[in-house]
Amino acid sequence: GSLSQWASGTSSVGISDHDLAFWIGDLNYRVDESIPTEKVIDLSNSNALEELRNNDQLNIERAQGRVFQGFEEGKLIFRPTYKYQPGTDLYECRPDKKLRAPAWCDRILWMAQEPDHVTQLSYERSELNVSDHKPVMGTFLVTVKDVIQSRREHVYEEVMKTLDKFENQSLPMVGLDRINLDFGEVFYDQKVTLPIQVTNTGKVVAQFRLVPKLDEVTLCKPWMTVTPAFGMLIPGEAPATLNFTISIDNATANALNTGRDILEDIVILRLENGRDYYITVKANYARSCFGMSVDELVKYAEPIRNVPLDPIQRAEIYDPSHPPAALCVPKELWRIVDAIYEKGLHERDLFTVPGLAEEVYQIRECLDTGEPFGEFRVHSMAEVLLSFLSNLASPIVPRSLFPTLEIDAQTIQSVSRRFLEELPPIHYNVFVYMISFFREALLYREANKLSAAKLARICCNCLVVGSNEINPMDETSQSIQRRAGMQLIMLHFLETNAI
Repeated sequence: GSLSQWASGTSSVGISDHDLAFWIGDLNYRVDESIPTEKVIDLSNSNALEELRNNDQLNIERAQGRVFQGFEEGKLIFRPTYKYQPGTDLYECRPDKKLRAPAWCDRILWMAQEPDHVTQLSYERSELNVSDHKPVMGTFLVTVKDVIQSRREHVYEEVMKTLDKFENQSLPMVGLDRINLDFGEVFYDQKVTLPIQVTNTGKVVAQFRLVPKLDEVTLCKPWMTVTPAFGMLIPGEAPATLNFTISIDNATANALNTGRDILEDIVILRLENGRDYYITVKANYARSCFGMSVDELVKYAEPIRNVPLDPIQRAEIYDPSHPPAALCVPKELWRIVDAIYEKGLHERDLFTVPGLAEEVYQIRECLDTGEPFGEFRVHSMAEVLLSFLSNLASPIVPRSLFPTLEIDAQTIQSVSRRFLEELPPIHYNVFVYMISFFREALLYREANKLSAAKLARICCNCLVVGSNEINPMDETSQSIQRRAGMQLIMLHFLETNAI
């Protein structure tokens, strides 16, 4: 509405600004590749949908908060709608055609400003067979706002009269229940929120918004968000709540570990035609091995939580002129690999099935504090291992080592040897350590259902690319080819004794 446009300084309207939004179409999400195609076909034909739903890529991505945030979808109680033999009700299994796993490609999602204004009555598919897709349809009971023009004009006139009366009395004034926020200790990959109550203490309407500091363009530092960023309070109205949320992601952790940032900031709340209010925010980062570099981690034999962030305090403990002997690989990496080895490399779907969120958090804390591991599931351990490698400050394999030439059977050995020679020393140690570990896992491939090709993809994702290193939208055909070449190198190391 107009208040949103006033606060943002634009006249643009986004999807989330609408009362109701429906997203309908062939979204092309599939069932995760961890389930073999033949099994997906059997489960689809037998209408055994629970396992398929749990491995539906769209459900997984939405649960992780990566796509369609704020959208809802009904439960998938019908068989996958793709891929069929056109003109039939049979999934495409003909030997002369490319075998594709059935999937729920066609979906209906919705977003509502008022969730109780939309009720889905049905979500099903049609049995038409003119295409290789089965159409999907949904029935909804929707409450739609309607404007009675005469009443709107009357309300508008009354509101304007009231506003004029208030504005003629005095300047706007608000009261904040506090202007200092201390979050205390915050942890990696954690969101913490503290509120501030804003009360209109004057006799006129108070419009407020957050504004950037002088010579800055953002409202606050990137590790913090404040909602709402604007608002309006009528005298006597209930206080508005500003929610300040701190989130420690990989980029923030790296900036804190390298001393490029601290968890302190000042947020300016501006009152239209009134004064500015300065809100100070601070927190203490509970240091974590996540978001650090392996070159930094090997310097410390004690838990990373005990190593001060402040370089002066760190220098008082660790004499820069007599640094301790560096470890071969980070102790955190050794601990988690050793724990997975002890738990058993035979676990089915190792490295492909996610762990439990609460266990993942506890395992991270054990790595950071040096506390012994509890009785955690091996899948949770494996998720932490891949997350640790993916969230290093810099990937184990730098981009500069991506192959520039096409790799074939004649060149793979020489390219792989040169690749090892150019790895930095600690990165070399970690790379050899992980490849050796993954080779050990392949010895149990009959039980854990791993393959060298699958582990090569995992190596590329966590050792080469990193969690935030590649934006799929920015990739070119050349970069895709270079990454494919890197995957061949990983496969070569996993299948041969090249190391």
